[in-house]
Amino acid sequence: MLCAGCGNSMTADDKFCRVCGRVASADSAVTPRFAAPAGGSKTSGKAVVSLICGLFFFLLPASIVAIVFGHLSLSETRKSAGRLKGEGLAIAGLVLGYAGLAVLPVLIIAAIAIPNLLRARMAANEASAVASLRTFTMAEVGHATSHPGEGYPCSLSDLSAAPANLGSLATGQNSGYLFELTGCSAGPDGGANVRYQVVAYPLRVNQTGVRAFCSSESRVIKVDSSGSARGCLENGSAFE
Repeated sequence: MLCAGCGNSMTADDKFCRVCGRVASADSAVTPRFAAPAGGSKTSGKAVVSLICGLFFFLLPASIVAIVFGHLSLSETRKSAGRLKGEGLAIAGLVLGYAGLAVLPVLIIAAIAIPNLLRARMAANEASAVASLRTFTMAEVGHATSHPGEGYPCSLSDLSAAPANLGSLATGQNSGYLFELTGCSAGPDGGANVRYQVVAYPLRVNQTGVRAFCSSESRVIKVDSSGSARGCLENGSAFE
């Protein structure tokens, strides 16, 4: 029983309250509203569910379940007068659940935006590759004009000395594309090169670019949708 004056716990043998000194009597004693459970407190199942679902906060349904069961568990434990425990588990589940609701919109936006940004970057790389092929064409024509005895060069180092300076293209790589000069050959009577081929293909297909591009002494730019340099040279279609 409890002291009617201060609420201190008293035994049946106590004549006075040890805290406030009030005389103990059957009339003045207060019986506790809730008796402590004989087996001790047990953990709320709803709190456990809230925490487990909270661990999967990156899934929208799991976040919602964690929040609902977290609130139900907190209400249940607070009304149990000590019969239930697990308030900490419920709070952890709530925190994770609300964190999931806050993070999910960001993940959704990222899932939409990142592929679009990747496609935009690949499109920019492809446009740069086509422009680079035109630069190669100008350099080839310029070198053949200024060196009629040699004709079209088949070396990036020789091509870099042409009137149209290649700049960074002299390394054979630019904006996610690799460039190669190939297929150089002289005319029937030998002498100067009258043919050449230049190809541009993605450094990493579907990451830095999708299509391959190529050109030759005809100055026509061709494209291969699979990203194959050989496919462009053998079966490429005219780029428009």
